[in-house]
Amino acid sequence: VQLQASGGGLVQAGGSLRLSCAASGRTFSSYSMGWFRQAPGKEREFVAGISRSGGTTRYGDSVKGRFTISRDNAKDTVYLQMDSLKPEDTSVYYCAADAVYRIGVGVATADYDYWGQGTQVTVSS
Repeated sequence: VQLQASGGGLVQAGGSLRLSCAASGRTFSSYSMGWFRQAPGKEREFVAGISRSGGTTRYGDSVKGRFTISRDNAKDTVYLQMDSLKPEDTSVYYCAADAVYRIGVGVATADYDYWGQGTQVTVSS
């Protein structure tokens, strides 16, 4: 599967952005999907994940209550709605696809098999 992330940009603290990740190549609904982020000099961090049907979601502690992951299997797209953005949310955001059926949602980078190219999100104070 090929993944194309978009929607990043520059936003002021307290603002919102919505990231999109369009998938192509195989049946989108056969993958759990996740969003990760990586700031310069830091490890890649789990942000949010969603199960194949969309019925299960999971969030990293730093974004709980502010970010919402969703998916539209008819459009082969996963979204990340980011509200109440903070300067510390500044990172490159990556979408990823997990081809392995698992209970719940994977949170480790090793759980994901395919990665998009990343989109930059910059939050100014």
